[in-house]
Amino acid sequence: MILIHCPYCDEDRAEVEFTYGGQAHIARPVDPSTLDDSQWETFLYIRNNPRGLHAERWRHTHGCARFFNAVRDTVTDRFTVTYKTGEARPDGGAA
Repeated sequence: MILIHCPYCDEDRAEVEFTYGGQAHIARPVDPSTLDDSQWETFLYIRNNPRGLHAERWRHTHGCARFFNAVRDTVTDRFTVTYKTGEARPDGGAA
């Protein structure tokens, strides 16, 4: 069983309480009306899929129900750090 630390509840809980929310730190377009189809495709669908550390969004679905960010190693499936939404990625996090 994988334990994930929720930075809002400040508890380590079983992975079944959480839902993956995609790559973290995706910047929204400043003026979406100026994007062409290719740029929309990139914004909506193209994501990094690294081997190693990766910044991700997670939601504590069966707890506080809040989204937070985490750095997870995609090779070992270990979470190295979790942090609240809106906070900067900690040093030593994903590239």
